[in-house]
Amino acid sequence: MIPSAFSYVQASSVQEAIRLLKESNGEGKVIAGGHSLIPLLKFRLTTPGTLVDIGQVAELRGVRKEGNRLVIGALTTYRQIVSDPLVAEHLPVLAQAVRQIGDIQVRNRGTIGGNLAHADPAADLPGVALALDAMLEIQGEDGAEAVEAESFFLGPLITALAETSLLTAVSFLLPPPGTKSTYLKYAHPASGYAVAGVCALAAADAHGRISYVRVGINGVGDMAYRARSVEEKLLGQIPTADLIAEAALLAAEDAEMGSDMFASAEYRRHLSEVYTQKALQQVLL
Repeated sequence: MIPSAFSYVQASSVQEAIRLLKESNGEGKVIAGGHSLIPLLKFRLTTPGTLVDIGQVAELRGVRKEGNRLVIGALTTYRQIVSDPLVAEHLPVLAQAVRQIGDIQVRNRGTIGGNLAHADPAADLPGVALALDAMLEIQGEDGAEAVEAESFFLGPLITALAETSLLTAVSFLLPPPGTKSTYLKYAHPASGYAVAGVCALAAADAHGRISYVRVGINGVGDMAYRARSVEEKLLGQIPTADLIAEAALLAAEDAEMGSDMFASAEYRRHLSEVYTQKALQQVLL
């Protein structure tokens, strides 16, 4: 299909982008890599009056370490994330997840900010962001603020991002030393999107007890979520295969399972349990 008519403007800075969004009177949409937005335009699932192109705003790119967090600019592409030495050193699970997004063309153009701002429940990065205690850095008319990932995602394709605000960066909490991590997913055979995706991180203390554990799940419901019931079952325990199996049975307890033509709610519940068990086995045994 052909998109409805719209105006196109290009921003050269964050402040200019915010001004252009404000001038659009609620009819503006931000475009960067465009992989999520363009299909919606073609099917007329969204009909913006103005597209604000932020692709040339250099200040929104790059990776840097600030204290106990790794900060990644919103326009940093998947390809740049995979090849960045700071990501490889501190957040290998992020690179592992990014490698599973789309194909090489998508990874060359798609951006981390676009992925998270789009808030597709079947995307790979929302679950990873939750597991890594991500903070979403937002610039708006009234200044800057940082929003926790759990407060940022409000529903399918819905976020806390205001119409005249811009996601400028994402900061991830660095896991404790010795933490193991993994991201596993069951991908839809046609689209490659996650029918179930699980990001798990875990570390043990000197006595072998689980001292740190995070589990983020995407794909199975209307939005990604932290599997806190799983984490609570494991924390402070000595990991065993039986314990992991018991904890994995709680994977669907913190969200409502979705259902569509490809997978029923019951099947998604099963997938969440199976992939949580597999992920936990990798990081705990």
